[in-house]
Amino acid sequence: MRTLKVILATVAVTALLAAADETKPHSRLAKEVRHELVMLPYYGVFDNLEYIVEGNKVILGGQVTLPTLKSDAENVLKQLEGVGTVENRIEVLPLSPNDDRVRIAAYRAIYGHASLNRYAMQAVPSIHIVVKNGNITLVGAVGSQMDKQIAEIQAKSVPGAFSVNSMLRIDGGK
Repeated sequence: MRTLKVILATVAVTALLAAADETKPHSRLAKEVRHELVMLPYYGVFDNLEYIVEGNKVILGGQVTLPTLKSDAENVLKQLEGVGTVENRIEVLPLSPNDDRVRIAAYRAIYGHASLNRYAMQAVPSIHIVVKNGNITLVGAVGSQMDKQIAEIQAKSVPGAFSVNSMLRIDGGK
C-alpha cells in the first residue's frame, strides 16, 4: 500500500513538472518576441506594436508610421527559434503632415510635463502616441493613476487633435 502511494505521488509530481515545463517555452517565447520587437531600430514613441503568442504562432498587431517597420517586425520574428508562423496585422498609418504636427505637439505636451518627463528617459518611452487622422490614442504603461490622468489631460490640450483615446494601463513597476 505504501509503495502504491509513493508511485502515485511520483506520477503526480512528474505530471505537474511536465505541465510547468510546457508553459515555460511559451513564456520564454513571449519574452523573446517582446525583446526582438523593442530592439527594432526604427520602433519609437509614435508606433505601437502588440503581439499574441499561440503555441508556435505569433500574431502581430498595432500601428506603425513606417511601412518598413511592419515588414521588419515580421521578418525578425520569423527567424526566432520556436516561431512557426507569423500573422502580420500591423496597420501602417497614413502619411499626413497634419498628423505629424499633432504627433510632435502631443509629444511635447506629454513628455514636457514635469510629472511625465521621466518616462521619456527610457530607450523606448512607455507612453506611445498613435495619431491617425487627427485622433490621438495613448498606449502603454504609466506608474500611477495620476500619471495616466495627466497624460490624458496633456493630450487633450493639443491644438488640432480631434479626439483622445487613452488605453494607458497602470503598472506599478514603472
